[in-house]
Amino acid sequence: MGFGGISIWQLLIILVIVVLLFGTKKLRNMGGDLGSAIKNFRQSVKDGETEGDTTAGKPGEPEEGKPLEDKGGRVFDAQATEEKPKEGERQS
Repeated sequence: MGFGGISIWQLLIILVIVVLLFGTKKLRNMGGDLGSAIKNFRQSVKDGETEGDTTAGKPGEPEEGKPLEDKGGRVFDAQATEEKPKEGERQS
């Protein structure tokens, strides 16, 4: 018995089918892409930890003396009203 009731022979058959479908070159490229993605993720987590140690305060709070970033959004102070039907449209 293998993993979760799958025998080693079933795993080998699945592996052969995958190789026949995708080809070795494409599988090698996908493996390399996956490896580099994991490497970049680990590096960014490592950089984030060292950067997080130097910042003061809670996450999301601006640092003292530093202006808030303007996201460019607008805030409207208005009340919702009922939409009136346009001319030529029937009410249901």
